[in-house]
Amino acid sequence: MMTKEGFCYTFNSSACASCGGACCIGESGYIWVSRNEIELIANYLNISLEELGQKYLKRVKNRYSLQEVKTKNDGYACIFFDIKSRLCQIYPVRPKQCQTFPFWEQFKNDIENLKKECPGVVVDEKDCDSFSN
Repeated sequence: MMTKEGFCYTFNSSACASCGGACCIGESGYIWVSRNEIELIANYLNISLEELGQKYLKRVKNRYSLQEVKTKNDGYACIFFDIKSRLCQIYPVRPKQCQTFPFWEQFKNDIENLKKECPGVVVDEKDCDSFSN
């Protein structure tokens, strides 16, 4: 079980195997990547930074995000999420945004929606009640 200070829930990463990648698919959004993460991904894929940029990144103002692809059910998936295997193709070098899920600030006050999205979230209601007081 993973914990993070300031969060009243824990995360059981073994649930990832049964969930089918719900955190990698769904509504459109941004999967932010830093320059260092871009370099790590390019090295991992054994491609140039230029090729990575052209095929897998989109520029949003002065930042970069991984591209998304449309799914059959009108949702979106990270370009590195393999729909058939339901696995991340760059898991060892996935961006920090992915590594830190589900411990995102936005979920501190939206635990019910987080639980719907992620079966690995384990909430002890007593801990969350005392956390909010």
